Amino acid sequence: MDTTAAQQTVRRLWEAEILPSLSDFIAIPALSPHFDADWAANGQLDAAVEHLRGWLSARDIPDARVDVVRLPGRTPVLLLDVPATGADKGTVLLYGHLDKQPPVGGWADGLGPWSPVLRDGKLYGRGSADDGYAGYAAAAAIEAVRAGGGAHSRCVVLLETGEESGSPDLPFYLDHLREQLGEVSLVICLDSGGNDYERLWLTTSLRGLVSMDITVRVLRSGQHSGLASGVVPSSFRVLRRLLDRIEDAETGEIVVKELHVDIPDDRIAEAATSVAAAPGTFRGAFPLAGDTRPVDQDELELVLNNSWRPTLSVIGASGFPEPVDAGNVLRPFTTLTLSFRLPPTADSAAAFAAVRDALTADVPYGATVELDRVENADGWNAPALAPWLRTALDEVSEIVFDNPWGTVGLGGSIPFMGLLAERYPDAQFVITGALGSDSNAHVPNEWLHVKQAERVTEAVAHLLDAHASHG
Repeated sequence: MDTTAAQQTVRRLWEAEILPSLSDFIAIPALSPHFDADWAANGQLDAAVEHLRGWLSARDIPDARVDVVRLPGRTPVLLLDVPATGADKGTVLLYGHLDKQPPVGGWADGLGPWSPVLRDGKLYGRGSADDGYAGYAAAAAIEAVRAGGGAHSRCVVLLETGEESGSPDLPFYLDHLREQLGEVSLVICLDSGGNDYERLWLTTSLRGLVSMDITVRVLRSGQHSGLASGVVPSSFRVLRRLLDRIEDAETGEIVVKELHVDIPDDRIAEAATSVAAAPGTFRGAFPLAGDTRPVDQDELELVLNNSWRPTLSVIGASGFPEPVDAGNVLRPFTTLTLSFRLPPTADSAAAFAAVRDALTADVPYGATVELDRVENADGWNAPALAPWLRTALDEVSEIVFDNPWGTVGLGGSIPFMGLLAERYPDAQFVITGALGSDSNAHVPNEWLHVKQAERVTEAVAHLLDAHASHG
């Protein structure tokens, strides 16, 4: 493949065609169904799909087919199906998603979730980096291979609209599309990233998850705290005692054994190498307030905490008035949203069962405990790299990045990867992307590092050519 021609194609497409269309995509408030129960009636997910469908349909890729697939009652999926240019060595499945996290408040002056802003090489807006750019990058990589005279196997770009809700509809689409997808031999996922913007980062593991709303109810209605306190137990205190069964409040360690696994030696070695390649990344990645310190000063321990150890985050609450509105009332209930991140090889169903039992058995004072909006998904641990892929990654790193590629165990979850690993056990996986630890996915001021996105696009083009040419 003519690497210069491929590079020029990628840069031209990003500047002239991708950035304008991606900016328009940012303006679409396409909330994931978990955050918009009326998504079907509101039509924003459909608007996002239609926007990308129009852009993909305009690509100059001979014999390519663009389809919107809809199963009854489920979020839509957008497919770009491109026939092979040479010997077909199985389907290359390129994955991204079009649904978005909620806007949340606190965006900086001049920025907003649905207002795209290009500033200092960063494209701001919800869905820019996570990961509205993915479909554009995948299509541009295919065009770049062809422009450079390279080859690629059959490519299917799959863009779902429920990833931020845990991909609940994707298993049904995988069944529905089984015959159309054929035998997948390479998966390229662009919903990830790494520790810096100097190299290509390969995600080698993803944590699983368990999440739920837990409500502790002690009264049918609120009562005057001066009259009821000391008689009626506090729902907050009951809930706090229940959480102590799950998490050591002193250290943050999860004490339920079903949520733990033995960390593989090769992943520990990879983590140590990643820390050495980008020292200080984990200690300095997050805007800690005041004199707050990370939970450990050993950066390797921080990486392992984030990638292979279970954690609990309380990400939502209900039953509390705003402080300015808080009267002297003993509240009837407390609700917390619990988000557990699980080791990549943990059994999420067994983990949920253990957590459920711990939270609902022998409840203090006989208070009522309710669990709602329960979700669980297994994580993923990458298979060993095939020799051709390792060689291709080395070459891409030299040609595109001028730095060796690195590996990262991602603390987040991409449920689709676990599903694909089960469905296609012989496939190779390239989980990568343009996200960095400071890209602000899910929070205010989300931004895409445009040059890194260009380099990742170029890297995908090289990998497509290597996949079609190896052996």
